[in-house]
Amino acid sequence: MSPLERFDHYADRIARFNPALNAFLDLRLDAARAEAEASTERLAEGEPLSAVDGLCIAVKSNIAVAGLPCHAGIGAYRDAIAADDAEVISRLRAGGVVILGTVNMHEGALGATTDNPVFGRTHNPWREGFTPGGSSGGSGAAVAAGLCDAALGSDTMGSVRIPSAYCGCQGHKPTTGIVPNAGVLALSHTLDHVGPHARDVATLAAMLSIMAGEAMDLAKRDLSGLKIGVWNGAGEIESTPAVLAAFERACDVLRGEGADLIPVEPPGYTYGKARRAGLLISEVEAAEIHAEKLAIDPEGFSETFRSLMAWGTSQPVEKVEAAYAQIRDIRAAAPALFETVDVVIAPTAPQQAFPFEDEAPANQADFTAWADFAVLPATAIWTGLEGDLPASLQIIGSEGRDADVLSVAAAMERVFGTPDVPSGF
Repeated sequence: MSPLERFDHYADRIARFNPALNAFLDLRLDAARAEAEASTERLAEGEPLSAVDGLCIAVKSNIAVAGLPCHAGIGAYRDAIAADDAEVISRLRAGGVVILGTVNMHEGALGATTDNPVFGRTHNPWREGFTPGGSSGGSGAAVAAGLCDAALGSDTMGSVRIPSAYCGCQGHKPTTGIVPNAGVLALSHTLDHVGPHARDVATLAAMLSIMAGEAMDLAKRDLSGLKIGVWNGAGEIESTPAVLAAFERACDVLRGEGADLIPVEPPGYTYGKARRAGLLISEVEAAEIHAEKLAIDPEGFSETFRSLMAWGTSQPVEKVEAAYAQIRDIRAAAPALFETVDVVIAPTAPQQAFPFEDEAPANQADFTAWADFAVLPATAIWTGLEGDLPASLQIIGSEGRDADVLSVAAAMERVFGTPDVPSGF
């Protein structure tokens, strides 16, 4: 399809499916149509601006898009209209993308269900009433339901990859720092970074090339002989039987392709302790970021979000400093693991999508947070269905080796296939 035909296709699907899904919150379809028309003309003349020229994308609502609300899912900011684009949006515009609008997220990016007290629930495309994950739940749901080509999310302890796993799409958490955060209403300045969701790894790589300002060319990787570290939590992470079964089947497939699978554990990574350190840092930094707005409009934040930030700021300085030190130690220890393996694979999350009525498991981010703390690139990919819900694994690589990780992900995608479209979409 031409970019204009793609736009019309997605605009129609948004009108049909979004009212029940509640992924998109604010649309800019007139402006997007004009962008699609301009892109169609460029491609007809053989002068595309980039490999993503004409792709239709959604943007998480904590990333500024000029003229649209940038509220991070927080009621206190619901009427805050972005005057300028975030830097990553400026880069993508220069590459010719068509921006359809902004999508729902977990309040303040502090949570992984996208059950938002102000903007409502975003439902998982695979099963209504189930969480799409979070905090980038709207981004994952929009891509999985076929409402856009790609979407931007942000990742603090797994917030790009968990929605990818729950919704059944591909998602990449870049090496921390290679994508600019300017113009993002962050949860944590230390841990936050922007990453893409898409239906295939090639689109992830093309998007990241523009977002990071450096080419992420996919090399043709052969899985045969690839040294893959296999991390399954060794009983320390309470994964559901369905997740463990799907992961073991995926490992069997990779062995069948000739990969050399080696059991590993991330060095210096203690699950509960590391999780609490990451949460404390997020709570402390969120309180700093929102201090002015909290003072003016405390009721614009949910009681849950307010209490989390208040708890963080009430902790002793020594405890906070110890949390930062622990994260630094995890990063310092990580490179040693890659002296013996090319990449590490793990389940993306310890569970599949679950009903909103269920309590969110405390360990949702135990497999994903390590890459955030150690500033490593990680790609979540679809491995099929387990039961009637998506299964996923993540590929984690050395710091700065995003193209290598994406190349391995593409090789695995050729084996596992690209995600199915949920029934009804």
